[in-house]
Amino acid sequence: MNPQIPLTRRNFLELTGGLTAGAILSSAGAAFSADKAAERKIRIGVVGGGFGSQFQWHEHPNCTVTGVTDLRPDRRDKLRKVYQCDKAYDSLEIMIREAKDIDAVAVFSGALDHVKHAKMCLANGWHVISAVPACHTLEEARELKGAVKRTGLSYMMAETSYYRPECILMREMVRKGAMGKLFYTECEYYHDRGDLKKLGADPNSRFRDANGGYSWRWGFPPMLYPTHSLGYITGVTGEKIKSVSCLGWGTGDHPYLTENAYDNPHWNQAAMMQTDRGNMVRCNVFWLCAAHGERAQWFGDKASFYMHKGGIHESLLKFRTRGDTATRYDLPTQEGGDVEIPEYWKSDMLPKAMRHKSGHGNSHTFLSAEFINALLEGRKPAVDIDASLAMTVPGIVAHQSALKDGEQLKVPVLS
Repeated sequence: MNPQIPLTRRNFLELTGGLTAGAILSSAGAAFSADKAAERKIRIGVVGGGFGSQFQWHEHPNCTVTGVTDLRPDRRDKLRKVYQCDKAYDSLEIMIREAKDIDAVAVFSGALDHVKHAKMCLANGWHVISAVPACHTLEEARELKGAVKRTGLSYMMAETSYYRPECILMREMVRKGAMGKLFYTECEYYHDRGDLKKLGADPNSRFRDANGGYSWRWGFPPMLYPTHSLGYITGVTGEKIKSVSCLGWGTGDHPYLTENAYDNPHWNQAAMMQTDRGNMVRCNVFWLCAAHGERAQWFGDKASFYMHKGGIHESLLKFRTRGDTATRYDLPTQEGGDVEIPEYWKSDMLPKAMRHKSGHGNSHTFLSAEFINALLEGRKPAVDIDASLAMTVPGIVAHQSALKDGEQLKVPVLS
């Protein structure tokens, strides 16, 4: 610890924002460098016109979108308009066969196709950034890890929690030692499914696919979508989950639970996990609840920090301290209070054209920039294959535990 590091309410932005090009970026990804303007452009293709249309590849000065694809014509048209790209392909298979001007691909297709599509792109010599989750079975996890290792290409998972401002801030707090020993984290993702009777019958809803059947979202087990939660621990400290015990809750009288492709009986799942450093994590993923958003609470033996409400577009982080921590770090009071979260999107962490608000707590521009910058610089992206699996695989094991009434299970180490 360095007691000379100021952390007052007045200069908190200066500490955590002013150092973004240095200390913070050692764990958050490199800042944009103006001299990249003279370098080559990354030519990227985009797969999936739903969520895939919400990113900012085309705003990076060293990136251009050279191909888009979706099985649905309306979504192909949307991608063409958003990214000002003339080349639209009817399928990924056609794009792989015909496109000659692509270096990397953003895979934002349905969750069950992520590994399949990532492997296809890697085999074609294209770097990959994929929507979450990275995979949904242990077999897929091994296949994906093997494909990345075999090809030597870059893989990144677009986990939004990693670049929420609270998470960026907490990485720096931990790095500076302000937390003391961070021994317990609570991380949560709440996304109520809404009026399923109406949405399930609507052919244009997210619960229906292009063929009119149920989409992958219908009945998807909560813990197979753990990354928005686990990003707040593995994305802050780099710890990995080594064991998990999980319980599930479900009413058992709704088609969402009785007529899904996963034999999933649970609306909501809650897990207790242990990390490879012996620390505790409570992880929740709920689909049926009167709550919404991604949030976390971090407990250290010197300080604890709490995200406000749902953690969406909030500007304050609550904290409490003990011992001399408040004095050493010049926090506002001994008893605790609020700390303003820096507006990182205004900083040199992003190229000028990308310094604007974006989706999921302003994380989308960061994810877009980090993937492109990592390729330009020939380095691993912040959320590389190992980090991606560390945020995904524990949830797969947690779901298995929930089906076994909470039996504690080991999380495999994937080599």
